[in-house]
Amino acid sequence: MAPTSARKLTPEMKEEIIALIDKRVKEHYVTRSDFKALQSIVKELSINVKELAEAQKRTEQRIEELTQAQKNTNQRLDTLAQRMEELAEAQKRTEQRIEELTQAQKNTDQRLDTLAQRMEELAEAQKRTEQRIEELTQAQKNTDQRLDTLAQRMEELAEAQKRTDHRMEELAISLKETQIELKQLAHEHTITRKLLGDLTNTVGYGLEDTIMKYIHDYAQKEYGISITTVDRRYITYPDARYDEINIYAEGTKNGNTVYIIGESKAQLGKKDADSFDKMIARLRNHLKGEIIPFIVCYSCAPDVENYIASQYPYIRIHKSFEFYKYKKQYD
Repeated sequence: MAPTSARKLTPEMKEEIIALIDKRVKEHYVTRSDFKALQSIVKELSINVKELAEAQKRTEQRIEELTQAQKNTNQRLDTLAQRMEELAEAQKRTEQRIEELTQAQKNTDQRLDTLAQRMEELAEAQKRTEQRIEELTQAQKNTDQRLDTLAQRMEELAEAQKRTDHRMEELAISLKETQIELKQLAHEHTITRKLLGDLTNTVGYGLEDTIMKYIHDYAQKEYGISITTVDRRYITYPDARYDEINIYAEGTKNGNTVYIIGESKAQLGKKDADSFDKMIARLRNHLKGEIIPFIVCYSCAPDVENYIASQYPYIRIHKSFEFYKYKKQYD
């Protein structure tokens, strides 16, 4: 750009010069003063042209500097674009890892629900597991928040990504520990069920042994049956399947064979009655004679008694203490 102090050739000046030249040409006369004036104008024009050339050089130099600056800017933009692409790939890997952990977490929830339905005794363990899951969920939320924050701070994302990966590893290890605990709980549940089964059998056998002492007098007084055999017996069917009879009593009434079949339960439930009814149906197809069924128990809820009375009216229910009124045959 030319300095502000330089004179410029304006359109008015050009017109004045042209008019002067035309006038002198027409008159075929040019005065010395006119020639000097023309020389002065030409000199000013030369100075102006030189200044314009210098300004042009400075402009071209500035353009070159701007071009180089633009190249540098483009290089920095390319570097930033590459960095953003790398960060985007790292983010994808993080999201994939989070999705895997989420799916593993869903599988853990399903196993927890199944265990909760299978055993009442694991309620406390279930609470601890749910608390662990809540902690993992909260940690995951914290991780998501940190990722959002780190996305805004591009220069710090690389180091933050390392910390996130480390946290993911901790979560994976924690999840593995949770799965190991679940397996241990399942194993303990199996052992508990076996112990409960053994305890139930022990209580049942004790109840059977007590009732068998009263069967003779019970059968005679209640049904007029003379008992010849009292036993705990297995009845085997033609297809090789069998039923275990808790209390098996065989006797006669009016010359006919009669069977008294008893089931003993510490605490009677509806499913126990359903199973006993099915067993009696099998025995009726196998034993030749009348079958009188009964169930003896320590306790029975009112709704269970009403259920049995309406569904299986032929099955009598006795509390264990009711047999004490009968005479002992074995002391």
